Amino acid sequence: MLMPRQPVPALRVQTIAHGDFDLSTDAPRAFSLVVFYRGLHCPICAKYLIELGTFADEFAARGVHVIAVSSDAEERARQMADKIKADDLRFGYGLSLASAREWGLFVSEGRGRTSIGIEEPARFAEPGVFLVRPDGTLYYGSWQTMPFARPHFDELLAAIDFAVAKDYPARGEYAGAV
Repeated sequence: MLMPRQPVPALRVQTIAHGDFDLSTDAPRAFSLVVFYRGLHCPICAKYLIELGTFADEFAARGVHVIAVSSDAEERARQMADKIKADDLRFGYGLSLASAREWGLFVSEGRGRTSIGIEEPARFAEPGVFLVRPDGTLYYGSWQTMPFARPHFDELLAAIDFAVAKDYPARGEYAGAV
């Protein structure tokens, strides 16, 4: 289980238009925002990533580097990037399911064609949203077992503003006996 204030697992993926991505060398001023999405087959992911793209400049202004990552292969990731038309958004692809599990993401098995007629992969990672400090430790994490009910990016921006202004620590760090 990932724990706040503790190092996150390694994350190294290829991107569509920004070369190799390595979280350990991302070097944001405030945070890296890692948005794991299900893949091209998911219409809710497309809508969510369109929303993310509209906030890209606001995240950048706050010193937050953003990347969207899936276990899709390059071609499907490229199709998603083309579909949502967010040119500034980094798209990582080829996330291994072993890496997804290290991040605590849930893994689902494909069930055929989705409502938009695209075949689900045999297995894929469910969504997750993470803020990682420049030192590689977890600040915030959200995991979903379904494509529904994800964190809202406007609320996340407000939370970042508060956290930075108040030097608010990551919470949920207690791992002792209860």
